[in-house]
Amino acid sequence: MMKCENKCKDVSTLISEFRAIPLPVPLRSLLPGVRGVFLFVVLLLLSSCGGKSGHFRMEGRFRSLNQGEFYIYNSTGGIVDVDTIKVSDGRFAYEIPLEEKATFFVIFPNFSEHVVFGEPGAVVKVKGDASHLREMEITGTDDNKLMTNFRLNANKMSPPEVIEAAVKFVTEHPKSPVSLYLVNKYLILTQSPDYAKAYGLVAMMRKEDPGNVRLLRLSDRLENLKASVMGGRLPDFSATDVKGRRVNRAQLNGRVNVINAWATWSYDSQKMQRRLKVLEKKYGKDLAVVSVCLDARKSDCEKWLERDSIGWPNVCDGKMWDTPLLHTVGIATVPGNLVADKDGKIIARNIDSQQLEDKIASVLK
Repeated sequence: MMKCENKCKDVSTLISEFRAIPLPVPLRSLLPGVRGVFLFVVLLLLSSCGGKSGHFRMEGRFRSLNQGEFYIYNSTGGIVDVDTIKVSDGRFAYEIPLEEKATFFVIFPNFSEHVVFGEPGAVVKVKGDASHLREMEITGTDDNKLMTNFRLNANKMSPPEVIEAAVKFVTEHPKSPVSLYLVNKYLILTQSPDYAKAYGLVAMMRKEDPGNVRLLRLSDRLENLKASVMGGRLPDFSATDVKGRRVNRAQLNGRVNVINAWATWSYDSQKMQRRLKVLEKKYGKDLAVVSVCLDARKSDCEKWLERDSIGWPNVCDGKMWDTPLLHTVGIATVPGNLVADKDGKIIARNIDSQQLEDKIASVLK
């Protein structure tokens, strides 16, 4: 029986190959019927293969969202920047060329993030209620089914139970891209990261899948992050701000140094930016600040910075949660921050506006 694979052969190619096959003389009189039946079977089998070879398609429908849009991006192949997906009459469809597996991140109007695993030739179905996105079902590939089952079960668990379930999943599915996502989400990009445990899980995954470049990169990143916990040292970094200026670790040379994450769609983070502006004016060069904006469009970030006259370096590359600087310093919330003293020692993480002001005042008194 012909086996259907992700990269199905082009219909015309299969037809040409079949026409070239020589048939025994007794069958030549039946040629039209034999070939007709075969071509029908080929078309039937190909239709079961899902999407076009070399393409990935995502389609679905939402209740409670008749018209609107959301964003999609990834860092593992496929699209390079952020794309916008339009919703019309509650339905949407999105298709791109894709030559290898990729992990996509979907940002919805309420700025909640969901993961979708893409494969060449696959069609993924999304179904749910826009007002209850945690219960959304994503099907079409084994990885998406695994992730949907994990998420639906996690909805019923406490935060510590979810972390425990994530660790258990990773040990049972070390080669799955779902495991890589869970390590990032629950052990690295969280308010209370556990870099040591994440490093151990990644080491185990690398033994099972030694050729996985993403695991190698994550292992290298964790080596740096392990040192950036409370009491550790501010990691080295290099980025470009919205004005095209290079930004690096050396520029954080105040007596107190703050790396701050914000977005135009987060009121609390805007409030913290404004508070930092007041504090910068008060303390001058004793306070050094670098901010990271998670907006999908750099223009939105620039308008806000101009409106509030923010002059310190602001990084906005349109990659949202996948911004490299966020990964380097281990910030995973908005608002989110990291505070270091003059020697680069980390003295606070992810504190609110009042705590941030108090911490700065206590060092600069």
